[in-house]
Amino acid sequence: MSPRRNRPKGPNGAASSGQSAEEDRTDRYGGWQSTVSWQGEEWSVRHVAGASAVGKTYRCPGCDQVIPSGVPHVVAWPEHSGVDERRHWHKACWNAKDRRTTRVQRSRNAPKF
Repeated sequence: MSPRRNRPKGPNGAASSGQSAEEDRTDRYGGWQSTVSWQGEEWSVRHVAGASAVGKTYRCPGCDQVIPSGVPHVVAWPEHSGVDERRHWHKACWNAKDRRTTRVQRSRNAPKF
């Protein structure tokens, strides 16, 4: 036997939570989204909670190190670009992006991805 639903269904068949679709999407990923001006462009920046990043690893373009699974981080992309331009940054690297050089120095044996 299934539990009874106490929430009324909205017009599209989903339960209404009183939030817009955009607010629901940012809550789902555990963070908030904002717009930041950087390098003469507008960037969308979304803060991702650690619980939303379980089972996934990313490489930070700021320090070229791996962001381990389950670590809170920032996803940033130019507003007028596609999904392929999203980059996952450590929060500290994103905050220090203006103080970093444009050329990342890698060791000889470091992977280039």
